[in-house]
Amino acid sequence: MLVTGGRGIGRAIADRLALLGASVSICGRDRTALDESARGLTKFGVPVHSQLADVTRPADVFALVAKTETALGPITILVNNAGIGLFGPAHEKTEADWDRVLDTNLKSVFLVSRAVAPSMIRRGSGDIINISSLAGKNTFAGGGIYCASKWGIVGLSGCMAEDLREHGIRVSVICPGSVATEFSGRGAKDPSRVLSPEDVAHAVEAIVTQSPHSFLSEIHLRPLRKP
Repeated sequence: MLVTGGRGIGRAIADRLALLGASVSICGRDRTALDESARGLTKFGVPVHSQLADVTRPADVFALVAKTETALGPITILVNNAGIGLFGPAHEKTEADWDRVLDTNLKSVFLVSRAVAPSMIRRGSGDIINISSLAGKNTFAGGGIYCASKWGIVGLSGCMAEDLREHGIRVSVICPGSVATEFSGRGAKDPSRVLSPEDVAHAVEAIVTQSPHSFLSEIHLRPLRKP
C-alpha cells in the first residue's frame, strides 16, 4: 500500500490501513515529518517503507514505486493524497502559483497512478483512491486555482474508473469538507465543526473493505454541523 503525503490526512490513512494489517509505504518532501510518521507506524507491527519524494517529478515517482515494490511487494492500494492550498482571486495569482498547485494536487495523481496501474492490470486487481475535496464540487471566491485542481481530480478519477474497471481495478474519489489539519485552507475553523483526519481515513477503510464485486466510486464527506 502506498500513500502520498506523509502527514495530516495521509498519516491518518496510513495508520488506519496499517491497523488493518497492510504493509505501508509513505512519502513526502519533509524529512522530519516523514520520519515521525514512519516511527508512528512501527507500533502496528507491519512492514513500513518511507521515502523522500516529490510526486510532481516523474523520476521521483518512478523511484518511489520501484523501491516500494522492492521493499513491500506489489502495490495493491494507492492513495493519492498529496496536496497544497493557495487561495485568492485567480487574476491576482502568478503562473508559478498555478503550476505549484496544479502540479501538486492534480499532476501527481496522474503520475503516480500511471506508474502503479500497469502492475495492477497484470494482477487483475487493485484500489486507487484519490483525495479531492468538496471544493472539487463547489466554487467560492478566492478558490480559483485550488478548485481547478480539485475539480480536475474528480474528473480524472471518473475517467480512470471507466478505463480500469474492466481490469478489476477500482478507482474511487473522496471529497471531504474542511478537515482539522495544519493545512488550514482559508483560515481557522471551529474544531467541533470540521472533520478530523481520522474521518477521511474511515472513508478509505470503507472503500478498501467493500465487497470485491462492487466499489464506492465517490464519497462526499461532511462534518455533521455546518462550519
